[in-house]
Amino acid sequence: MAQQAYMTETDNGGSGPERRAPRLRRLLDRLARGWRGDRRIWRRGLVLAVCACLLALVMLAHAHIPNRVGSLGSLVETFLPWLGLTVPVLLLLALVRRSATALIATVLPAVVWLNLFGGLLTDKAGSGGDLTVATHNVNADNPDPSRTAREVAASGADVLALEELTATAAPTYEKALQSTYKYHAVVGTVGLWSKYPMGGVEAVDIRLGWKRAMRATVTTPAGPVAVYVAHLPSVRVKLEAGFTARQRDKSADALGEAIAHEPLTNVVLLGDLNGTMNDRALNGVTSQMRSTQGAAGSGFGFSWPASFPMARIDQIMVKGAEPETSWTLPATASDHLPVAARVKLAPPTD
Repeated sequence: MAQQAYMTETDNGGSGPERRAPRLRRLLDRLARGWRGDRRIWRRGLVLAVCACLLALVMLAHAHIPNRVGSLGSLVETFLPWLGLTVPVLLLLALVRRSATALIATVLPAVVWLNLFGGLLTDKAGSGGDLTVATHNVNADNPDPSRTAREVAASGADVLALEELTATAAPTYEKALQSTYKYHAVVGTVGLWSKYPMGGVEAVDIRLGWKRAMRATVTTPAGPVAVYVAHLPSVRVKLEAGFTARQRDKSADALGEAIAHEPLTNVVLLGDLNGTMNDRALNGVTSQMRSTQGAAGSGFGFSWPASFPMARIDQIMVKGAEPETSWTLPATASDHLPVAARVKLAPPTD
């Protein structure tokens, strides 16, 4: 009787995982038979296949999309990582259409996306470093500057840059940060706070007509560091004009020229550049500096907008120094997330 009961339970498929497994195999077998018996699987889904190939082409050749009309190239490059979300959509549609052609074509954009951004999916953070830096666009309309200052100071940054400072709010930030940072300077709408001595403070001309960038020398225990703080002009997406970024692009070129002439070995750039590392309009800066997020971060490190980050426009870049780790800080009352990094300084050259 015991043997009969056992055989009866086995014949009914068992229970738990043993019972579910045959069902899954039967489902897969039915799908496979349906595909094998359908001679149209290669003829269906040609439109999906073309869409997949075009998507792969856009990601692969994004640098060749012209910027002459509405800065279309820069717009695509700003949100380039998000194009990867269309890959699973195309895959699902190919399965629904039972199209082998579309399925194979979907592999192309998947491979291109992984080649471009796959490295950002791994954690490259190290444990060393000589200097911790942070930057935050605090938002000119910030309703609680004092609290925002305390929150970013809690990051433990040795050097802190703030952008979008107003004349009325700047004293509040200075008061809130004075117990943590002995040295500071404010130039126009940007400011720099440091635990180490700071000198050589000057405005950097980024061709705006008003001051939104500065440079200072911070004397750390590991040697002097040239720290640049910049807030490049905002960009706008308009139906009649596209991606309006001409002023931002001119300012980026000017900032790049200033950094290119910097005599110190270690250079750190902190600020809101209103552009991503993929945006070719920032080549004047990105061609000579490394992003700490790309080299030592985990994930994309999107910083804007704070409510649903979609792009990394707040940047920490280095020249000479080596990124060790990079991360985003918790949201404050600003519409940007603060970002921070720890870097290892190169020995100064004589």
